[in-house]
Amino acid sequence: MAKITARIQWATTPADHDYPAAAAYLGLLASEIPVDQLVHALTRAPTVHQQAKDILRAAWLPLLGMDDREVAKDLKKIHDGVALSPVLLVRGDLLSRRPLQIADGYHRVCATYHVAESAVVPCRLVDAPSSPHAPEARR
Repeated sequence: MAKITARIQWATTPADHDYPAAAAYLGLLASEIPVDQLVHALTRAPTVHQQAKDILRAAWLPLLGMDDREVAKDLKKIHDGVALSPVLLVRGDLLSRRPLQIADGYHRVCATYHVAESAVVPCRLVDAPSSPHAPEARR
């Protein structure tokens, strides 16, 4: 499929509804207490910038097609000049082979990639709480 040519507009902060969406997704991966901690941390995290291609690679997720309903909605927003909300990320762990989690914004990342794979995506990125069962890192 051909790339779309457009300038991507980004909001300065995530939309209020992004946090409950992130909590719903993260609730499938962790219990209530760590999810609450992660969502709270995401609300306070500074915005960082990462390339769309790197986010997908770190999350071990496939690129959704332009015909995906949600990706198509975001591509229309890009075409219409509507600002997209920054994505919410939970850092993966290289040593335990845990991928980056896109807590909210997977479709926005895919839409951005279709415009330009190296496009910079504003993100809120937080570390996952340490698991009490995880082995300590060696020094």
